[in-house]
Amino acid sequence: MKEVIIATKNAGKLLEFQTILSAYDLTCISLLDFDDAPDVEETGSTFEENAILKAEAISRLYGKMAIADDSGLSIDYLNGEPGIFSARYAGPKKDDAANIQKVLAELKDADKEERTARFRCALALAEPGRETVTVEGSVEGYITEEPAGENGFGYDPIFLVKDKAKTMAELTKEEKNKISHRAAALKKLSELLQA
Repeated sequence: MKEVIIATKNAGKLLEFQTILSAYDLTCISLLDFDDAPDVEETGSTFEENAILKAEAISRLYGKMAIADDSGLSIDYLNGEPGIFSARYAGPKKDDAANIQKVLAELKDADKEERTARFRCALALAEPGRETVTVEGSVEGYITEEPAGENGFGYDPIFLVKDKAKTMAELTKEEKNKISHRAAALKKLSELLQA
């Protein structure tokens, strides 16, 4: 089996990758498996640029295939924010609850029709000696007025999926893995892996 490094230290994200990529002859490991794994600085101005930076840096460092994602929430009322700053929207510490509170505070005067948003995910696949490839996926929805649901992570409790009457955090893991932005991007990536 071929080993692929998922360039993340987020156990929840790793589990999503493992679940979706389990159909392929790949063993997924993450940066949690390396004592010396660096935090690659995300200096790009788009999700795609940041994913490429991470995938290429990790692939070069360990000489293996690496998949990196950069994903986040884009809210129309906030002109696309938090965007690439989703994880650190409320400050340098990655604090999901604080990020959610900041978004809800900024949307307090927005009507339901103005609360449209999407989760976006860019994936980059880097491998020594090969050109890096990227794919993107997204899922449309609305920002709720208060959190609901216990599953998932990040902004999942306030993201009402457009075609479901549930927030992302109210979906089961199986439901989320069928419709999420990461699932959409991984589906495209898996088609490339097959090719």
